[in-house]
Parts: sequence; structure tokens; C-alpha cells
Amino acid sequence: MSSDPNALAEKLLDAQVEFVIAELTGDRFEDVIRRDVADVLGVADTLIVGEVVDRAHVKETAHRVVDKIGGSDIVTEMVEAIAEAIYDLAESDEYSLGDVVDREPVAALIEQFLAMHTLHNRALERLTESPLVATVASSFVNKIVADFMAANRARAEKVPGMSRVLKAGSSAASKVRSAGDRHLEGFIGDVAGRGAQFALRRTNNAIKELIHDAPLHDAAMELWDLHADEPVSVLREYLSKQELREVVMIVLDIVESGRNKEYFGHVVEACIDVFFDRYGEFTVAALLPELGLTGDDIVTELITFAPPVIEAAKENGVLASQIRARLAPFFTSEQTLELLASAQAD
Repeated sequence: MSSDPNALAEKLLDAQVEFVIAELTGDRFEDVIRRDVADVLGVADTLIVGEVVDRAHVKETAHRVVDKIGGSDIVTEMVEAIAEAIYDLAESDEYSLGDVVDREPVAALIEQFLAMHTLHNRALERLTESPLVATVASSFVNKIVADFMAANRARAEKVPGMSRVLKAGSSAASKVRSAGDRHLEGFIGDVAGRGAQFALRRTNNAIKELIHDAPLHDAAMELWDLHADEPVSVLREYLSKQELREVVMIVLDIVESGRNKEYFGHVVEACIDVFFDRYGEFTVAALLPELGLTGDDIVTELITFAPPVIEAAKENGVLASQIRARLAPFFTSEQTLELLASAQAD
């Protein structure tokens, strides 16, 4: 055996590298993963979340992630591409809407929304503060009245002699309106303004009565049932791919425009506080069941995804070189060489 401590250290390093590679590949890998996961979870079961993770540091990290990753090109490209991929998904022809979404939660959501009377009333009250909305409501009501009058006029004209009477009345009314236009402009403007607000209040009241009293829940569920047995692909009839792309990008723009605002930062911090208030006293291992995971789940995923990556790194030599680079400082350290020299001397 060589008496050179450096040569001996090199041989020990080679043996250690081979041992680690054998641990990470082949038949031993699964046993190693199960052993290491169990060891890690054993340690995690002794660590309290609130004691080993500082919520202030988590908040700082969250801000950085939102700021840097939230506006990255990959997010924009992936969101648009995913939306288009889902739109063209071939399996949408194989599954009905009822297969994808259960009827019960849809019914519960509609019932809950219709029961939120405070929301409805407040939203309608705020609408009355908008002159433009009042004008739209007035036009809506006027359209209904005009259509009603036109329908009745059409019926009346079918009565013999009534057509001449209606024509004479319209001519007289036209002359009166023309003669008084200059004097009535101010009055009509005031009446129009009040009429718009009146129309809006009437519209709001009608909407409230419709929500509170009408069988909207049954009507909405009937509409759902009409679509539930149809393929999911039928939903494409409601919007084109281009329209979907534009809607998705607009929503993404809204999200990105708000993510850097100070208020959004407070929202992120509030969410983190909720997590720590709820789970801060849990052990790290106890969080797994809360997430619906077990140690076996972690082992399964590692066994599934890790081997191909490790095997590729082994084949191109990267794995051995990386292991060697991390172990070499120990074997070539002055202390290790002195120990080896001392052992050989003995």
C-alpha cells in the first residue's frame, strides 16, 4: 500500500464517489429514498413551523416572487398558450359539462348569490348615482314602451277607419310640438333628467323583485340542465378562440397591473399571517396531512421523477464530477491528510 497520504486520499475519494453513485442509481435507489424520506420526516416531526420559519422572511420572499416571477415573459406566454390548448382540447368532445362539474355545487352557488340581498341592493343603489346608467335605463324603459305602443298601433290600424284617425292625431301632435319647441326646451330637459332617474329606480325595483320573488334559481338550474348533457366543446359556441385569448390577456394585464401596488402587498402579507396563525404551531411533518400528502406520496413522486434525471447525469459524467467536487475538499484537507499519515505510521 502506498505510504503517500495524498494517494490514499485519492483512492478513498474514488471509493466514496462510487458508493454515492450506487446509492443514487440502480436497485438501491428506492430503498435509499424510502430511508431518507423517513429520516427527513422524523426530523420534521420535531420542528415547529413558527419556530423554524420566520414569517417576516416569508413575506419578503413572497414580495420578491410576486415582483419578479409574476411579470415574467414565461407567465404571459404560458397563460395564453394554456388557454388556447384548453380551447382546442380534443377530449372536450368526449366529456359532458355534467361530467366535469357536479350539479349540486352549481345549485348551491346560484342559491347563495340570489340570497345575497345586501349585495344586490347596494349595487343597484350605486347605479342610481351614475347619470349615464340612468340614461341607459331610461332608454331601456322607453324602448319597451315604444315597442308596446307600436304593437298596439299595428293592431288598431287593422280596425276599419282607425288608420285615418291615428294619422290625423299624429299630424296635430306634430304641429303642437313644433310650435312649442323653443319654449319647452328647458322644461323637457328637466323632465328628461327626472325621467331618467325615475326609469332607473323603476328598473332597479323590477330587478329586486325579480331576484327576490321570481323562481330564478329554478330557471338558472333549468338552463344548466340544458347544457349539462352536452359536450364541453359546445361552450366554444359562446366565444371564439380569439375572443378567449383577448379576455385571458386582459385579465392577466389586470392582475399584473395590480401585483406591484402597495395594497396588493398588504393582501399577500395578510394571507401569510393567516397561514402562520392557523398552522404556525404545527410541526413541519404535520403539515403534510393538511395538504393531503403522506410520506408514501413523496416517495412515489421521487421514485417516478428522479431516476431518469439521475441516470442522464450519470451517463454524461456530470453526476460523478459533481459528487467528487463536493467530497474532494474533505479528503484533500490538511486535517484528513494528517490523519491518514498518522494511521499509516501506526
